[in-house]
Amino acid sequence: MNTVELIEQARRTGDWNTLVQVIPYMRFLNVRVEERDGRLLGCMGFAPHLVGNPTLPALHGGTLGALLEAAAQYEVLFRAESVVLPKTITVTVDYLRSGKPLDTWVRAHVVKQGRRVTTVSSVAWQEDEAKPIAIANVHLLVMGGG
Repeated sequence: MNTVELIEQARRTGDWNTLVQVIPYMRFLNVRVEERDGRLLGCMGFAPHLVGNPTLPALHGGTLGALLEAAAQYEVLFRAESVVLPKTITVTVDYLRSGKPLDTWVRAHVVKQGRRVTTVSSVAWQEDEAKPIAIANVHLLVMGGG
């Protein structure tokens, strides 16, 4: 199945993990995605190879940034009326506290949908959704631009 078919299948069935599993880096990050109450919820299951600072220990910032970016992309795929393949223009991540060696949850929401560029905000947390560990502002090209 090609990418477009996988996206269409995910929309029909609500099972986004088939699409997640064809992306090697998402498998490396141990990401899973589910639809809950009409919204996507992502989780990066903890694994020792995700630790960047073993002294604390703390999750590697790159894994958190990738999780936040992926959440934004999946949110656009989930919300788009037609199949679009979003391409990242910029990602700005604010690291608010150290990520503990625990599962990390993520949600994203579209802030502004333009004809060519979509702005998405993503939030990652661990034990308490009200205490995010990182947030991101992501600009995605959704039409044209190659």
